[in-house]
Parts: sequence; C-alpha cells; structure tokens
Amino acid sequence: MSDARAFGEAIDQLWSTIDSRRSADPDSSYTARLLTGPEDSLLKKIAEESGEVIMAAKDADRDHLRYEAADLTYHLMVVLARWGLTPNELAEELASRFK
Repeated sequence: MSDARAFGEAIDQLWSTIDSRRSADPDSSYTARLLTGPEDSLLKKIAEESGEVIMAAKDADRDHLRYEAADLTYHLMVVLARWGLTPNELAEELASRFK
C-alpha cells in the first residue's frame, strides 16, 4: 500500500470516529467535549499541539514528532468537523494548489 493511500485510510477512519462522537455524551467523550464545549478550549489545543510539533522537529526526535503530528492532525480534524468542513473539502483545496 502506498504512503498516500495509507494516510487517506487513516484520515477516513479518524473522520468516521470523530463524526460518530457528535452524539456522544461530552462527559464520557473527549471528542464530544471538543466538538460542543467552549471554542477556546479546542483552539488552544491546536496551538499547544502545533508548538509540540515544532519542538519535536527542532529536537530531530522522529518518534516524538510522529506522536505529536498525530495529535495535531486529530485536533485539526476536530476543528474541521466543528466548523462543518469535510476532509473532501480540505483535499479539494489542497488539490487546487497543484493545478
């Protein structure tokens, strides 16, 4: 399987999981809390995770970078879901930049 296909499948699984948490109880689901809780809580997580990606990259720590990049990707996908954007819309935007 190609790297791109594996990444796409992982994003599809992540999106399905996030979408399924929309109706979950925020008291028992971190994702539901991020989707329905205070906007600032989610946006602060994006800032925090971005900083952690930067520090892991600066330290040239591949394992830590992979871990933090996954955290950032998760939180970014929650942001997209909260504001009604889909992975397909993001893919279209990315593709438009290579025309």
